Amino acid sequence: MMTAYDKLKFVRAGAHPTGGDYLNALITDRVDLGGDRKFGEDKAIISGIGKLGKISVAYAVIDKGHTLEEKMEKNFGCPKPEGYRKALRIFKMAEKFHLPVLCIVDTLGAYCGSDGEERGQGEAIATNLAEMMALKTPIITIITGEGGSGGALALAVADRVYMTENAVFSVITPDGCASILWKDSSRMAEAVECLKVTSSDMLNFGVCEKVFPEDDSLEERCRKISESLTEEFTSLKKLSNNQLLDNRYARFRKFGSYEEKGKFVILGHK
Repeated sequence: MMTAYDKLKFVRAGAHPTGGDYLNALITDRVDLGGDRKFGEDKAIISGIGKLGKISVAYAVIDKGHTLEEKMEKNFGCPKPEGYRKALRIFKMAEKFHLPVLCIVDTLGAYCGSDGEERGQGEAIATNLAEMMALKTPIITIITGEGGSGGALALAVADRVYMTENAVFSVITPDGCASILWKDSSRMAEAVECLKVTSSDMLNFGVCEKVFPEDDSLEERCRKISESLTEEFTSLKKLSNNQLLDNRYARFRKFGSYEEKGKFVILGHK
């Protein structure tokens, strides 16, 4: 049985399917749309419109690439501010034309270079969080590898979150956590166990709704994911805008809640 550290190493390995691989397997008739209309193009995020079976959808996918050249071009899957702003542009377009939104996430975290900070990395992520919470169209996010920090959450404020079996989802990278807590990044294996980042942890916490096993081929896995997405999008599209937003708010509001002597408690509130 794989430990949390084993899973982290697995999803960081070069042989693991990228977000782009999942996109190619799930979406047909694609039209990729680039640029944020403010600064430029960020190839770490692939966005546009296409077909999920018979359903038209908008998509924003974090892709690490396969070759060294692709990885460098895509910042090793770490989006810059213009990447998040491009995704938001697609989200708003989806809302306008009543298209559901599919996000696929596999990232160590947002790009942390000085040029990203100069162009407002934190603001871009925060804006996505706020706008996605109020977006009047269904959103489903799939964590297919590493879901690191705010860089992942910026595409994960969704009505449903799916994860693949070996994926991880964390408020901070385990190596970053070890560096902060113990001033020793070599204690990453210890940190990843403490953080509770695995798909089974997320399922238990209610942070994700469904986990897809990875003991099959990518083609078979994506067939199952496609069936589930089609069913969920069809169901979510039947809700009124108010119901959709209320349910999305309630989904996030319950995080951190627990039962204490028969009383429902939300952390931070008495």
